[in-house]
Amino acid sequence: MKYLVLIYGDDSWTGSAADLLAVRELTAYKGELAASGELASSEGLTLPGEGRVVRIRDGVRVVTDGPFGEAKEQLAGFFLVDVTDDERAQQIAGRVSAIVGDRVELRETVLST
Repeated sequence: MKYLVLIYGDDSWTGSAADLLAVRELTAYKGELAASGELASSEGLTLPGEGRVVRIRDGVRVVTDGPFGEAKEQLAGFFLVDVTDDERAQQIAGRVSAIVGDRVELRETVLST
């Protein structure tokens, strides 16, 4: 069963000791999940202001620079894990939440191969 652990954050990244510690801990946990065979993929994302929205309008591609929404929290990264059951996925999401010091969203994928 594949699950996506969505990590949220805001644009308050400062490179502080706490920020760097969280990155080191997430990287270490990524290594643990890879070693256990449970990690399918994991990436951090650029700040929302560096993103773009791409739409097709009347057959023409229209690209708009970010930021996009009024939401305080934006998607900051993810872990895609392949685990035996929902309980294990919740354990992983809980550990990621503890590392980042905030909530994470856990969603099962559909139509996975």
